Amino acid sequence: MGDPKKPRKKYSTPRKLWQADQLSRELYLVGKYGLRNKRELWKAETELSRIRKHARGLLAEPIDERMEEESRLLRSLSRKGIVGGSPVLDDVLGLTVENLLERRLQTIVKDKGLVSSIHTARQAVSHGHIKVKDRRVTIPGYLVRVEEESTVRVKEGSTLANLKVEVPAVQGE
Repeated sequence: MGDPKKPRKKYSTPRKLWQADQLSRELYLVGKYGLRNKRELWKAETELSRIRKHARGLLAEPIDERMEEESRLLRSLSRKGIVGGSPVLDDVLGLTVENLLERRLQTIVKDKGLVSSIHTARQAVSHGHIKVKDRRVTIPGYLVRVEEESTVRVKEGSTLANLKVEVPAVQGE
């Protein structure tokens, strides 16, 4: 069973850690999404591989046996906002790690314009300045569901609520 004081790892490391193209890709993603370290990226990649493995297993089953489980998986991924529209199992196989990283609370806070940078978003979340629905969330890696996305806001009375954030306009607009 294992020691209860030492929980099981939630990620698996890449097979080859020191490939130049992989290192540059990981560094880009860590910078773009404001991750603390590569372990957070590896957690997202492991979760994505678990989802894709489940989808591959469903594709291998006969159609009449997989229909209920397939609809359950697609409904779950739609609620989480990972796939959109009317998804099919092939859409699940085409997912990338960016699809998961875009659903993190840290990224949602930055995209909504509540803060000016992705690093400020991480700090605001971890210091308790952000609320989802009616509860304070202090986990930057919290996956925001579609129905919760509109309820992400700055906590009342927070010092962050007094600041005005200017979202830079995209050229050509």
